[in-house]
Amino acid sequence: MKAKSIKGNSTEEIKSALEQSMSDGFKPTLAFAFCSLQQDTDAICAIFERENISVFGTSTSGEFIDGYQGEGSAAILLVDMNPKHFAILFEEIGTRDVREVARKIGEDALQIFKKPAFILTANGDVETEEPINGELVVRGIEDAVGPHVSISGGTAGNDMKLSGTKIFMHGRSSNKGIMALVLDEDKIEMHGLAVSGWKPVGTIKTVTKSEGGWIYTIDDKPALEVFLSYMGKPKLEGGNEDKNFYNLGSTYPLQIQRESGNPAMCAPAMFNKEQGSLLCEYNLPVGTKFKFSLPPDFDIIEEVLAQSKEVKETHHANADALLVFSCLGRLMNLGPLANEELEGLKNVWGVPMAGFYCYGEFGRTKNDKQEFHSTTISWAALKEK
Repeated sequence: MKAKSIKGNSTEEIKSALEQSMSDGFKPTLAFAFCSLQQDTDAICAIFERENISVFGTSTSGEFIDGYQGEGSAAILLVDMNPKHFAILFEEIGTRDVREVARKIGEDALQIFKKPAFILTANGDVETEEPINGELVVRGIEDAVGPHVSISGGTAGNDMKLSGTKIFMHGRSSNKGIMALVLDEDKIEMHGLAVSGWKPVGTIKTVTKSEGGWIYTIDDKPALEVFLSYMGKPKLEGGNEDKNFYNLGSTYPLQIQRESGNPAMCAPAMFNKEQGSLLCEYNLPVGTKFKFSLPPDFDIIEEVLAQSKEVKETHHANADALLVFSCLGRLMNLGPLANEELEGLKNVWGVPMAGFYCYGEFGRTKNDKQEFHSTTISWAALKEK
């Protein structure tokens, strides 16, 4: 499998970049299209459709390819993968149960491939208190395929806003749906991890009252009060409280404790002053135990790259293409170092790379099961056998 990454700040630039990439006889069959909603995604799909190239597309909060990181643009990874080795499944959620929708995707994938692997994207709307429950997406896929399943991906973003996201392919798009690129794992190797690097601090806390993604009390105290007290009671006033709070949540994510293995990261995304509650990126039922986090240290990138190298060496793995899904919170916290992290991953695998900044990440943590995360960087190295 051959891969090339291209970028563009307009439909014409993308069309020109595609034509140039194909000038040497390269004939891609699949485009991973990571696009700002400042771009015309319908027109972009039409460009690829004319060349008989399938599209797996999602809106972004920043996008990147080899040596480039931008906003308001499109970053695209083109691959000439055998069309018999992949399929794209798309489901609107509507009023249906998220886990059941994900289960259907898993069941449909098993009808196509005996051993499916999944690159996932999905979306909901935090602003209307309906963020996609990524945890249920993962569990639904596992319900159908089993806990051994390989999953990577990220939820749609929108230029650092918390609403109006989009997932899309030829002829279909949604602001509340799930899309899966399903790979035949007997033909396509997929290696990857989701790595955070945020370190836990303090004693274990317990969610004592919650509903959906809202946490009302922690250790029987108002959740917002507990969260802000940990950070020295910062002021949220200033005309942009929601964004200020999102920045705080991504800097100090909750580390959800598991019975075994690494904690899952979950960042508070919104708050309600009157109720003293927190809206988290996925549901945390009563009894959930967690620790707070310290802000990231400079060694966070070293940890990510070390784990990536370990995967490559342990599995004697090579790659043809690399997909990277990085939390928007990493960009907010790492600043220019975020690009250093991306380039480091690209250099570990030495293949064309593309990805985007997202609101939540799918992936397996080291020596652990698949989870939905926040503040992580999740990556998938693909190799056609």
